[in-house]
Amino acid sequence: MKNRYADKGLKIISIHTPEFDYEKDRSRVERAVKRYKVDFPVYMDNDYAYWKALGNRYWPSFYLVDKAGRIRAREIGELHDGTPRATGMETILQALLKEPS
Repeated sequence: MKNRYADKGLKIISIHTPEFDYEKDRSRVERAVKRYKVDFPVYMDNDYAYWKALGNRYWPSFYLVDKAGRIRAREIGELHDGTPRATGMETILQALLKEPS
């Protein structure tokens, strides 16, 4: 998705909130980012500040944030291209990218 919409202004960030203590280790996260070729920022949320601020309860969760910083959509669980939930999120994303700044 990133490659499809980067030229239209899409920015992707990841917030890593560890489930287990060993997942709090920055070097382990950095190795995983490299191994999986993650090419967007990954923020560490070891104290669950973002998690709590979002009222999150599930891994993974996906949020679409508009240009003004408001959360406009959220999906819980894995999203796979072509599935109804992924297609729905992409439709919302397309609309958000067309909104004025």
